[in-house]
Amino acid sequence: MAIDLNQPALRQARSLVREGKVVRDERDDWSEAAPNAEDENAFIESAGWTAFSHWHLGIDRSANPETKQAYSFPYGDFRRVHRSGVISGESRAGQYDHTEIENELKKLLDLIDATEG
Repeated sequence: MAIDLNQPALRQARSLVREGKVVRDERDDWSEAAPNAEDENAFIESAGWTAFSHWHLGIDRSANPETKQAYSFPYGDFRRVHRSGVISGESRAGQYDHTEIENELKKLLDLIDATEG
C-alpha cells in the first residue's frame, strides 16, 4: 500500500487557507473537530467521492477510489481547514515515513500561520 500525495486536495487546502477558511485551533483539538463516520457518509452522499477525496492529502491508488480506505491525512471538516488537522497529519506522516505529505503539511501549516485570521 503506497500512499501518494493527493495533488487536488493540496490545491484545495491552499485555496481555502488563502480564502481565510481556516480554524486556528491547537493540535489536541483535532480529535473533537475531525469528521466522524456519520459526517463522512453524509458528505459523500451529498457531494460525492471526488469531493470527499479533496479533503485528504493522502491517496492509495491501489484501493478502490469509492472507499474510505483509499484516503488518508484529512485536514478539515468539509468546510474549513483545521490547523489541528494539519498538525496531526504532519506528525502522523512523519511517523510513517510519508515524507512528501509531511513536507506539504508543514508548508500548509506555515501558510496558515502566515495568514491573518
